[in-house]
Amino acid sequence: MTAIHTRACAAVLTGTLLLGLVLGAENAWAGAPAKAPSAAKPEAGGGMKAMFAERRDLFDKVSTLTGIPWYYLAAVDQYERTLNLAKKRPAPDGRIAIHYTDLQWGGVMNPDHEDKNPESIRFFGGRGRDGDGDGLADRTSDIDRLFSMASYLQQQGTAEDDLRIGLWEYYQNSRSVDRITQFARIYAAFDTLELHEHCFVMPLGADYSYRSTWGASRGWGGYRIHEGTDIFAGHGVPVRSATYGIVEIMGWNPYGGWRIGIRDLNNVYHYYAHLSGFNKKEVKPGEIVKPGQVIGWVGSSGYGKPGTSGKFPPHLHYGLYRDNGLSDWSFDPYPHLRKWEREERLRRRK
Repeated sequence: MTAIHTRACAAVLTGTLLLGLVLGAENAWAGAPAKAPSAAKPEAGGGMKAMFAERRDLFDKVSTLTGIPWYYLAAVDQYERTLNLAKKRPAPDGRIAIHYTDLQWGGVMNPDHEDKNPESIRFFGGRGRDGDGDGLADRTSDIDRLFSMASYLQQQGTAEDDLRIGLWEYYQNSRSVDRITQFARIYAAFDTLELHEHCFVMPLGADYSYRSTWGASRGWGGYRIHEGTDIFAGHGVPVRSATYGIVEIMGWNPYGGWRIGIRDLNNVYHYYAHLSGFNKKEVKPGEIVKPGQVIGWVGSSGYGKPGTSGKFPPHLHYGLYRDNGLSDWSFDPYPHLRKWEREERLRRRK
């Protein structure tokens, strides 16, 4: 049996199973209507916990139908959510953030830009698929958008290497492939979508001080702006991960000295610099970290060759960088630090 024939058979079986699940007498969608209400607000249904539960339910169902692990579907959806924010493009209503233009959905040559007919969409090479068996490929439907993405990726296979190929074919961007793979690893490690909590970057009981220093001028190594917030503390005070994320890099940087870079699920890069050392027992490139986990200690390293230290008072330089899929840029960490500090204090009081 050829690979093409195998895939074709798998597609037929998937479609049959899909229709059976949706239209079966036992209501395999757990009491939900066949088409998820795409206009529902994220706050509806009992808050964020309910929203995450509903989203996870969609991922699990499409994973069952396509064989793609739920955490990869979650990673693609979250990556699309970060692109919506970074590119300031309108986010789809509902639980799923995957974005399609009308031309992507219906096909470039399709004269009907609102086409919902799966057959004509296929004829014109569109990516829209019917995910719930109601005979419509509806771009406003959560399940249809998610199933359409899964069906596209499924063409290459469901193993990790196959999924990376499918992601490359879809985004034509290795950066996107890397980000989605990172997100998938984080979701798989914790087996939950509820990974939105942050904490302050130092223990709240430590003696530290900080103010807004983002955008100030800097002279060492040539004129540049200060792309972060300096948090002054004693040498050796623990530095903590502010977020759930993955360690992208750690080592020496002539400007930042001993530094660590962590990527979170919002596609934000957290930059910790001037450290005196790393928590090497728990932290290394590719490791998953969580809020409050000690990653290193305050120091005064940097502004020279490896090992240079003492050119300024000990402090942590903390920077945040957002990624739009092609490039990244710095933004002011100060409001976020204040917010996370306040939230952690409130949690402790409870």
